[in-house]
Amino acid sequence: MTCPFVTVGLARCDPRVPEQALVSQSDPSIAIVRRIALHPLRSILFGAAALVWCSSAFAHTPLCACYDNGDGTVLCEGGFSDGSSAAGVTVRLLDAEGGVVLEGQMNENSEFEFEKPDGAYRVVFDAGPGHLIEIASQAIFQ
Repeated sequence: MTCPFVTVGLARCDPRVPEQALVSQSDPSIAIVRRIALHPLRSILFGAAALVWCSSAFAHTPLCACYDNGDGTVLCEGGFSDGSSAAGVTVRLLDAEGGVVLEGQMNENSEFEFEKPDGAYRVVFDAGPGHLIEIASQAIFQ
């Protein structure tokens, strides 16, 4: 029997053995198509796992915006891209040197309001590792 594939590792070109890892000499995707054709359940499970992994990577992006109320206070609103609430998320107000001026949590409406400090400052929305947003005072909506 002539084998149109190059065997990888200890695999042999045997059509009776569906577990072989094969790569086509001319097109590597042929082996994948053949493997999917031999194992439709495996391809469905792999596709489902890839979909879950991809959707989880983009499902929970933090969002935060702050607004100058014009009365000496600033209101920050937070949330997540999947629509979940930011209630309880830590918010810190830092001075120009990075010192903590104020620390609190978003309320049940995912809001945090504070007295506007003099000079430059930053608002830090901290929902944990990978979920941190810093907003400089110059970027706060007037």
